[in-house]
Amino acid sequence: MVRQYFGRSTRSIYLGLACLSLALHLLLAFFCFSVLQTACVLPTSSSSSSIIPRTDTRRHQSISSSSLAASSSHKLPKSPQNEVHHKLNAMLHHKDRDSLSDLSERDRKLIGDGQVIQKVKSHSKLEALFKHPLYNLPHPELQDDDWLLRVKTHEDARETGSEEEEREDAITNDSQWQSASQEEGYDKVAWTSDVETHPPWLRFHLGISRWELYNRKDPNLALMTHYLATQRILGAVQKTGGTQLKLLISFPNYGQALLKPMKQPRDAETDVNLFYFSDFERHNAEISAFHLDRVMGFNKIPPVVGRLINVTTEIREITTDHRLSRTFFTSPVGNVCFYGQCEYYCSMENPVCGQPHALEVSLAAMLPDLTLAPRRSWRSPWRRSYSRTKLAQWEKDPVYCDTVKQTPPYNHGSRLVDLIDMAILDFLMSNMDRHHYETFEKFGNETFLLHLDNGRAFGRHSRDEPSILAPLQQCCRIRRSTLLRLRLLSLPGFRLSDVMRESLSQDPLTGVAPLLSELHLSALDRRLATVLQVVQTCQGHHNDVIYNDMKGYDKEYDQQPN
Repeated sequence: MVRQYFGRSTRSIYLGLACLSLALHLLLAFFCFSVLQTACVLPTSSSSSSIIPRTDTRRHQSISSSSLAASSSHKLPKSPQNEVHHKLNAMLHHKDRDSLSDLSERDRKLIGDGQVIQKVKSHSKLEALFKHPLYNLPHPELQDDDWLLRVKTHEDARETGSEEEEREDAITNDSQWQSASQEEGYDKVAWTSDVETHPPWLRFHLGISRWELYNRKDPNLALMTHYLATQRILGAVQKTGGTQLKLLISFPNYGQALLKPMKQPRDAETDVNLFYFSDFERHNAEISAFHLDRVMGFNKIPPVVGRLINVTTEIREITTDHRLSRTFFTSPVGNVCFYGQCEYYCSMENPVCGQPHALEVSLAAMLPDLTLAPRRSWRSPWRRSYSRTKLAQWEKDPVYCDTVKQTPPYNHGSRLVDLIDMAILDFLMSNMDRHHYETFEKFGNETFLLHLDNGRAFGRHSRDEPSILAPLQQCCRIRRSTLLRLRLLSLPGFRLSDVMRESLSQDPLTGVAPLLSELHLSALDRRLATVLQVVQTCQGHHNDVIYNDMKGYDKEYDQQPN
């Protein structure tokens, strides 16, 4: 009986030891799992998730999967290429700290002094950039005269007293404007003063103000790009003027777009032996310029979108332009080609060809008709000579800007720093073809500059053209808001190449191939560092480099609790 009792006790002890051992093993496994998770998983952001799909990341992985695989895990061995990449990153981090060293305390707070980097490591750098205070500065309240166009009210019609407007006044508000076109294919529309009845192109026109071409937060911007990318093409004729081939595209709801075709591969770099005025225009340059202008916070380039069209059904079979239709032919390999009529490169030796019918193009939103909103063309003071032998005056006179500063309209207001903003944009995308710029006549000299015609940008990535920065170098003047945004875009958390890659990924043509190569994106970062270096040099020699356009914002910012 005693032996039986001791047998039961022994079994109880063995069972208890087994349970204890199991518990210790579970605790050890839990501890190891938590340590491994901390070491291997990147911390997630506390901010809300991005509403923009990261299609750029997936596409970028398909293009360079090996490089991304090397950077996705800390446990993979470092190749020599990765070691160089890490060294470059370290150098850029060092330059980032140097670029912030000469900022005032207020500006350092406004940019974030690098502290914001931890907040944007999650999903979308572009979304985080547009949420930054520098991209949400308050604008002056717009008055009636600050809008380029506005819908005419019944009161306006009564004041004019014309018979035509009296008839319009008698029309009910539900059908204020009805199409009377009998042309085949056009939609029968009825637009009222209600914005919901307006097509995207009309909303875009009505949204143009004295200070910007569009509001980045306007939901119509997404509708406009979608409209350009998907609307049925009703007509295509050649646009008069200009040196290279452009088409005017018509849509069923009376909208129009400017088409520039693909003439060379995206990764083709401009021959260094060519003059700037002999270069081809590029469809992807127009698209990329719109995105860069938006990322810079300028909002002065009309919306541009890429599209894949059918040369036969969407141009050749519907065009009413006989000059254009006569230039169509089929190439020896069966591709449908055309060349149109223009001053340069419109010949059978330089055709535009489909593959065999598919053609990549850029479609830019048209500005309001000149009869409704006249524009004034201004010759740029830093216009190039467009000669193989002669130099422009600014290329020979180092104090040329002193003369410009005394010449209207550059001697008053913000016109000079507006021009310098445009020069910085042109330098970043290597556009040497800025001979003129335009403004809307209604607003006089107190308005923004239109950044139009960017087809010769992004021609070279291996070489920078410092002469494009001549306005900044000679005048040593820059907007404070522009400078702060440039410094922000030089930080790792908002790096210009990263936000541009993400922004361009939203264009439909990115599904075919990236609109800008990685070499072009890297060139953006390099050129941005050059701009900041020029500003720093100017600050070493002058005391009035910064044009403070943020005085009202400073007061609001200083009153905010820390």
